[in-house]
Amino acid sequence: MRIPVPDVIPAASELGRVHFVGIGGAGLSAIARIMAQQGVPVTGSDDQDTPFLGSLRELGVPVHLGYAAAHVGEADTLVVTTAAHDDNAEVLEGLARGLRLLPRSAGLKATMAGHTVVAVAGTHGKTTTTSMLTMALLAAGADPTYAIGGVLAATGRNADAGSSDLFVAEADESDGAFLVYRPQAALVTNVDADHLDVWGSETAYHAAFADFVATMDPVGAGLVVVGDDPGARALGEAANRTGIVVQSVGERAGNDWQVVDVELSGSTSSFGVVQLGRELPRVTLQVPGRHYVLDAAAALVTGLRLGHPYADLVRGLGEFTGTGRRMERKGEAGGVRVYDTYAHHPAEITGDLEAARALVGDGRLVVAFQPHLVSRTRIFGEAMGRALAAADEVVVLDVYVAREAPDPQITGRLVADAVPLSPERVHYVPGLEAAAAELVRHARPGDLVLTLGAGSVTDVGPQVLDLLGAPSEDPED
Repeated sequence: MRIPVPDVIPAASELGRVHFVGIGGAGLSAIARIMAQQGVPVTGSDDQDTPFLGSLRELGVPVHLGYAAAHVGEADTLVVTTAAHDDNAEVLEGLARGLRLLPRSAGLKATMAGHTVVAVAGTHGKTTTTSMLTMALLAAGADPTYAIGGVLAATGRNADAGSSDLFVAEADESDGAFLVYRPQAALVTNVDADHLDVWGSETAYHAAFADFVATMDPVGAGLVVVGDDPGARALGEAANRTGIVVQSVGERAGNDWQVVDVELSGSTSSFGVVQLGRELPRVTLQVPGRHYVLDAAAALVTGLRLGHPYADLVRGLGEFTGTGRRMERKGEAGGVRVYDTYAHHPAEITGDLEAARALVGDGRLVVAFQPHLVSRTRIFGEAMGRALAAADEVVVLDVYVAREAPDPQITGRLVADAVPLSPERVHYVPGLEAAAAELVRHARPGDLVLTLGAGSVTDVGPQVLDLLGAPSEDPED
């Protein structure tokens, strides 16, 4: 359901009692948590008992399972997920009573009132980079409010209201939400066509990022871009011509901050930073993968632009241990390690398989991939298949349909047929339980099993561990 963004978005303190329709999602649960910590009376409903709801219940937020008009109670404002159906009983009740209805983006904007907003955008890496920046700022004593699209391992939460005026927000482009926040500072990891079901074309998608930068406060802390990415680099160059202060980061010569001497070793990575010909102290991360190095470097430079000391920011980056569903270790059984990641775009698959290779050592990489969205699979299915060739064994599930109607012509078979490996190494198994069994059939001691996708494939890892004879390491799995 598309709820329009109002011309004027009141501060959260002016919304009265707020009821969240779809409170269990990553986005709405973060907003609800921040509002509750800001003293706003909050309630919510969802049709699933998701992992995000526990921390809300700990705050005393009443959460209903299932949707019913009575759940709206005495609310003055509804914040509504885009996943809500047009016949949602709570939305219909709100409309009948003339209540204020806000989409996710406006709900988050309401919590930003009175803060200096730092928005982290990009096609890939938003969640990880927002998490890294949050950890760096916490180590620097900034105590920001933060809203992330995944659970930050260090806190066990996806959001918190901090004591300072800084607000670090993951800025989602998928539905245009990032056009609402009007940040004083921003970071863009990359611009690579996605969500074309919403934007219609690659040109329109890139234009949306230009519109995002145009919403920035021109006298704020400026824009940081990963200059190795052509889309982000072009965005930075255009922003610079408008008078916004732009700093580029990356391995490529010509970046304002150059990443040098990258070392990837098992579950860690490290790199040096050169600025104006001067090499700064080395940065060591507890996460693997070259793309995570670039995310960390961009977070570091953003923290510096906000006025925080290099040493403190580097310490915080070193304390970052990951974010839920981003190369997240689920456990080990029978000598097989199991990880889960949110990768659902060819570029993300490539990056996370590279990171997994650094982890696997002498074993093999056995992956299960679930394509996400019919439209994305139609456009990128063959590229997804090519990216999966970096694994040793590939299991492909059927498409996770989500907000679109299924198309019998667009299935996981499209991806499986595009994997350029020998047929005996590629297996199309539509269902979750069958996928778990197939992974166990091929995995052997020393191997790493990685589940990839933005949908229900995250449930496969715990099933694999159970079949191998041990529970996962996460008690919530």
